[in-house]
Amino acid sequence: MKLRPLKGIHHVSAITANAKKNYEFYTKTLGMRLVKKTINQDDPSVYHLFYADERGNPGTDLTFFEILNAGQTYQGTNSISATSLRVPDDESLQYWQNRFEQLGIEHDEISYHSGRATLAFRDFEGQRLVLVSDEDNVGVAGGRPWDRSPVPQEYGIVGLGPVKLTVSSFELTAKMLTDVLGFREARTYPSVISGGLDIQVFETGEGGTGAEVHLEERTDLPRESQGRGSVHHVAFRVEDGEELKHWAELLKELRIPNSGIVERYYFKSLYFREPNGILFELATDGPGFEVDEPFDHLGEHLALPPYFENQREQIEAMLEPLNTKQSPVNQK
Repeated sequence: MKLRPLKGIHHVSAITANAKKNYEFYTKTLGMRLVKKTINQDDPSVYHLFYADERGNPGTDLTFFEILNAGQTYQGTNSISATSLRVPDDESLQYWQNRFEQLGIEHDEISYHSGRATLAFRDFEGQRLVLVSDEDNVGVAGGRPWDRSPVPQEYGIVGLGPVKLTVSSFELTAKMLTDVLGFREARTYPSVISGGLDIQVFETGEGGTGAEVHLEERTDLPRESQGRGSVHHVAFRVEDGEELKHWAELLKELRIPNSGIVERYYFKSLYFREPNGILFELATDGPGFEVDEPFDHLGEHLALPPYFENQREQIEAMLEPLNTKQSPVNQK
């Protein structure tokens, strides 16, 4: 079955144990916009928060499930071991390094990997994040930072960059990426681990920072144990529901266990695990986050898909109140 290539990264979903502090960090420190405050549709007792560019364009969303009793993450293999966030250019990284120093955010020095300037840092729960410069990017376009962000637009985060997968068996995941999902091998770059194997870059669609998976094999680590500060899954972009249906048919044909198509209201999804156990999702580009909230008020109220509205009272009673009303900010 011949399918159109996946368009790039759609979103990355991670785990937090504290929605309030998470909201403060990703909106006030990183300057991303909360475009949707909703629930984990598989567990309506917890928040699902979506941070993105000004309107949550596909490829810009970093999302979090709040799991209050989430334990510590024990880092290891068969994991999404780093999430990249794109910034406009190399100059932006200098701004961010200064900002992190002023705010006391744990970070590394600006360095170069795979031909790009990068700045690795961690959030308050140890979430592994990397700012990556789009200065020489050719490929999937980024989004547009919100003009009410505390970060000046010219330095703002424009979307998701490459995701890094750390696995115990390179060949198994590589085969899934190329033979099933249609990624192509692009290049390699050296590991920062002494004696480590080169990291292989795979790309899809138009390529570029918004359409890459970086695959690393490590045989010296145990399997990662997920907790607060870890990544739950990565989603890749599919044009629409019709295309997603074709992907579901292909997975069935290949006998790859999967969820079937799941209605998420803001997009449709299809979930499955690659051979090392990392959860992948295919998600449609639309309809998007303005189906139930106007652009100017995205993320300000608890948004529930229509099929959860009759449970609103019970759901709100289970959730700790989280004030996400926006107020004017002074950029600095």
